[in-house]
Amino acid sequence: MKKAKKSLSKKIVVPMLSTMLIASSLAACSNSDKASSDEGKSSSKNQITIMTTAYSPEPPSDDSPVLKELEKFTDTDIKMNWVLDSAYQDKLNITLASGDLPHIMMIPTKIPSFLSAVRDDAFWELGPYLKDYPNLSQANEITLNNSSIDGKIYGIYRARPLGRNGVIIRKDWLKNLGLEPPKTIDEFYNVLKAFTEKDPDGDGKDDTYGMVISKYTGPFDVMQTWFGAPNKWGEDDNGNLQPDFMTKEYMEALKFFKKLYDEGLINEDFAVMDPQKWGDPLLNHEAGVIVDVVDRAHRAEEDMLAADPNLKEPIDVFGAVEGPKGMFNLPTSGYSGMLAIPKSSVKTEEDLKRVLTFIDKMSEKEAQILAYNGLEGRHYEMKDGKFTVLTNNNEALINEYTDLNQFQTGIPEDRFLTEEKTPLIKKEEEVKLANEEIVVPNPAEALISEVYAQKGQQLDNIINDARIKFIVGQIDEAGFKEAIELWKSTGGNDYIEEINKLYKESQK
Repeated sequence: MKKAKKSLSKKIVVPMLSTMLIASSLAACSNSDKASSDEGKSSSKNQITIMTTAYSPEPPSDDSPVLKELEKFTDTDIKMNWVLDSAYQDKLNITLASGDLPHIMMIPTKIPSFLSAVRDDAFWELGPYLKDYPNLSQANEITLNNSSIDGKIYGIYRARPLGRNGVIIRKDWLKNLGLEPPKTIDEFYNVLKAFTEKDPDGDGKDDTYGMVISKYTGPFDVMQTWFGAPNKWGEDDNGNLQPDFMTKEYMEALKFFKKLYDEGLINEDFAVMDPQKWGDPLLNHEAGVIVDVVDRAHRAEEDMLAADPNLKEPIDVFGAVEGPKGMFNLPTSGYSGMLAIPKSSVKTEEDLKRVLTFIDKMSEKEAQILAYNGLEGRHYEMKDGKFTVLTNNNEALINEYTDLNQFQTGIPEDRFLTEEKTPLIKKEEEVKLANEEIVVPNPAEALISEVYAQKGQQLDNIINDARIKFIVGQIDEAGFKEAIELWKSTGGNDYIEEINKLYKESQK
């Protein structure tokens, strides 16, 4: 493992001088020369101010040994403005209004104040520069689009897994029934049916069912992509964007969900189930499948083994099943916040490039290890190739590096150290990586709609309510089409028109 580079004091060899006069002259000058040298060194060092979130009440101070090592590694004088996460949005709005901005601002979401500042040309557009940096040039195109505003990049995203959605399934139940993990939608249905009807836990009771769903709509959103439905918006035959629920693939998925409900393969109270209790039926051996982020798999397994150590590998995970048009999955946004660069504090292109060089350098392995793991020998150790944390809940030590990852982009990948991973965690990571090849981008993700800002909640509710009513049999296909007409007349037509106008402009 590479350690963070340590600065070495230069040894200056002064030749023997022939006279005391020269020696005394040099001695007289030495202090002023040293002061002049130090001053020049300090003034030439790149200084960068950063405003970002803190999750600890005592984030790293200016004299943190880890922060100092980051300064050495990046050759930068880093000045932090930490703001507790709970107060961040308010502080961000106040700071944007003040005009007194740092060199780098972490923007957690596309809040109105930031959008307004972008449209007032207060932030640098970064897209044209990213290709010039070894790490930033490897940014994921889908995530770049998701984090962009009207198709342009005004902040460098903080990467999160794009292919994080998948299926968590009872591996032991499959084994008990002699089944393999499903590969297609039909096989997925057959597994849910077997989990419901064939006593997968072997207790002789009719007390299990296929899949648990709550009033959180995520699982339906994920599974409809298996049928080829778009991610929120998709192009029609004329190249215009239309909402996903206007496609035949969406209706095919809806009929599938209704079939699962009608046959009792999902919980009948899904429309009112509290998402906080969503995982309980899986842990309580009632349901055999949950569609969610794949890292739920190892957390569920850990909880199950804690309750019953006799279980053996109860959980498996996979990304998606094949539908009529191939393999597809719903991506996450792929990021959590972004690092934006204001023009008021970074005035020239030369200054911008210095800031981008710093951000790019922070993605190097040495910088990521410092930001996430701290200092070797102080916060962690490597022994026989294994990483071990040394802090042992020592808050003073932890506070020396915690939150320094809040100005990390993680582009192109995570390079910090982790403890040895279980086979299931390793599989989760494989699934996330494989998912990136099949995720369906939302072509309108970057488009900021005024209509949606005003009426989005109302419009979403119309379709979400109609979807539930269709699944539980309160309306049929004609009734769902009536809901679409209501959506259109409530502002949906204006929304479609606006999105297509913005989409065409972003293509120019």
